[in-house]
Amino acid sequence: MRTIVKSPAATAMRVPALAWLLLTALAARAVTLGNPIVGVDEEFYYTAGRMMAGGAWPYVDVWDRKPLGLFLVYWLPGHWPPPLGIWLYQFLALAAVVATALLIGRIATRAGWHRGALLAGIFYLLWLNLADGQGGQSPVFYNLLMAGAATMILDRGRGWRRAVLAMLLVGLALQIKYAAVFEGMAFGLWLLADEWRRERRIEAVLMLGALLVTAALVPTIAAWLAFLAAGHGDAFVYANFVSITQRRADPIGEAIGNLLTDTLLLAPLLAMAIAVPRHPGDGVERQAALFLRLWLAAAVLGFLTFGSWFNHYTLPVMLPAACCAAGFVAHRRRGRAIGVIVAAVVFVAGQIVLQAERRTRGTPAQFQRTVAAIGKGPGTLYVYNGSTMLYTATGRRPVTAYLFPTHLMLAREAGAVGIDQPAEIDRIFARRPDVVVMQTVEDGEDLAQRERVERHLLAYRADATTLPLGNKRFTLYRAKSSTPPPVAR
Repeated sequence: MRTIVKSPAATAMRVPALAWLLLTALAARAVTLGNPIVGVDEEFYYTAGRMMAGGAWPYVDVWDRKPLGLFLVYWLPGHWPPPLGIWLYQFLALAAVVATALLIGRIATRAGWHRGALLAGIFYLLWLNLADGQGGQSPVFYNLLMAGAATMILDRGRGWRRAVLAMLLVGLALQIKYAAVFEGMAFGLWLLADEWRRERRIEAVLMLGALLVTAALVPTIAAWLAFLAAGHGDAFVYANFVSITQRRADPIGEAIGNLLTDTLLLAPLLAMAIAVPRHPGDGVERQAALFLRLWLAAAVLGFLTFGSWFNHYTLPVMLPAACCAAGFVAHRRRGRAIGVIVAAVVFVAGQIVLQAERRTRGTPAQFQRTVAAIGKGPGTLYVYNGSTMLYTATGRRPVTAYLFPTHLMLAREAGAVGIDQPAEIDRIFARRPDVVVMQTVEDGEDLAQRERVERHLLAYRADATTLPLGNKRFTLYRAKSSTPPPVAR
C-alpha cells in the first residue's frame, strides 16, 4: 500500500487558507449570529428540532415536506432552548460553509486553478448573503455533502470505492433536500462515462451503475424503513413525495419576477464561471474542468426546473459556479485583481442586503417585545401567521402539527398538505388556544381562510396595541379566560 507523505509546505498553505475563510465567514455573518429571526425556514427547522428532541415525529407531530435529514441536522441544537440552541445551529451552519469553501479550493486545484482557489472559496462565502444563505438554509448543509462528493470523484483513481462513497454523500444530500437529484444524476452519469472510458466493458459499467444507484438511495430507504417500522410509512411517503405534486404554482407574474431577481444575483458569478479561457493544463486537469462545467449545468437545470425561484434556490448553483470562477481568477489577465474587487463589492452588497432584511423581518429587540407580550408558558399558542420561533421562545405548546403558517393560510397550499385546511382551522380553535397570533395580510394568502379564523376570534379578546416586527404588525388575541402577562417595568 502506497503511503502518501504530505510536505510541510503543503500543510502550511492550508492554515492561512482556513484562517482567511473563517475570518471571511465571521465577518460576512456577524450581523446575523445569535439573531432568532434570520429567516422563516430555519426558524421552523429549529422549532421542529426542539419538538423532535422532546419525542415528536416529523410528518406526524410536526408536518413539513422537507426530508428527514434536514430535521436531524436541527435535532442536535434542538436539545437546547434559545438562545443557546440558536447559536448552536448558526455555528453548525458557519462550520458547514467554511468546510465547503475549503473543498472548493481543493476542487479548483484539481482543475489546475490553484491560483484562484482561495478567492473561489471567498466568493462562495460572500455570495450566500445575497440569497438568504447567511444562516442555516438547507443548501448550506447539503452543499457541503455535494462538495465532498465532487472531491471524491475528482480524487477517484481507478477503484470503485470512492465512486460509491461519492454517491452515498449524494444520497445524504438528498435527505437534506431532494433538489440535489439533478446534480446527483450528473455525478452518476459522469462516473459511468468515466468507467466506460477506462474499461470499455458494458458489464463493468452496469455493475458500477447498480452500486451507485443503491448508494444514492440507501439514506432515503433507511429513513422510510424507520418510519414504516414506527407505523408512519404512509405519512413519510405523502410528505416527502406526494404533497409537492399537489401544490399549486405561484402566480406567473410573481414567478417571473423572482426568476429575474435570482438571475441578477447569479449573473456576475456565472459570468466569471463561463469566461474561463481554454484550459492549458494536462489531460487530468482538463477532465476536472469539464466535470465542473457539467456540474454547473446540472445545478442550473435543477434551479430552472422548480419554478418558484425563491432567492435561496440559487444557493446550490453558487457552489459549482464558485468552483468554475476559480479558472477566471487563475488564468485571466488581471484575474486576481478583478476577483478581489468583485469580492469586496459582494461583501458590501451582502451587508446591505442583511441590513435591509433586518428592517423588513424585524430586529431581535422587536421579537423579544413580541415574546414578552405573549408571555411564556404554560399554556397553548397558535401562530396563524408569523414566526414559528415564537413557540420555542415562549415555551408555549402548539395546538396543531401544521406549525409552518403557510401550510394552512396560503392559497397555493390548498389541498397539498394531506388534510382539509379549513377543517384543521376549526379543530385548532376547538382546542381553545390560549393565545393566537395574527399578522398583517400576506401576499398569496387565502382570504377565505383568514375570514374563517377571524370568525373564531370573535370569542377572543384582542390586545389593545399591535406589535411591529419589521414591516409587519402583529395582533395578539387571548382566550377570554386567560390572563395577560405582567407588564415589564
